Amino acid sequence: MNSKIDSRDNILATATRLFHLQGYHATGLNQILKESGAPKGSLYYHFPNGKEQLAIEAVHRMAEFVEADILKSLNKDVSAVTGIQNHILKMVDCFNEVDTLEGIPIGIVAAETSLISEPLRLACQAAFEKWEETYRICLIKEGFELEHATKLSMLIISMIEGAITRCLTNKNGQPLQVVAEYIPILLEK
Repeated sequence: MNSKIDSRDNILATATRLFHLQGYHATGLNQILKESGAPKGSLYYHFPNGKEQLAIEAVHRMAEFVEADILKSLNKDVSAVTGIQNHILKMVDCFNEVDTLEGIPIGIVAAETSLISEPLRLACQAAFEKWEETYRICLIKEGFELEHATKLSMLIISMIEGAITRCLTNKNGQPLQVVAEYIPILLEK
């Protein structure tokens, strides 16, 4: 039983990394199988609905990973500004090694699939909303009113996702560095 769980987890981990680095369309099932070392039958055994199901589960996995990472930065007994900056700055160094990049959020998959797959669009939307909720709760604790905290959290996630696209294009973390630099101005009361 453990080898079945390990096989499933290995396929999902490989798919998550590839979808987030290459996008949905550029990632083939054969590449996932080859890089995960799993036999073809195990992919359809664990993911009977194929690539779309695998991508949805990859988005959910990344959503949980990013949420935990955000919470780690926000729960360090620091201000909301510092916590949010720390989370963003943690990502900056990752983008200086784009070829070995792992753990980036879901913007590539969302942009590529939202108009062609309603289940994937909903999974990506839920991920963005989960991260926004995490920031919103932090901002409300910091004294922001609900409506303002809601808009700010959406803006922060949008800035991060846009900066990630620029970081990939630039092959460096400078766009995220700029976002982190402007968080204090954005969150000025």
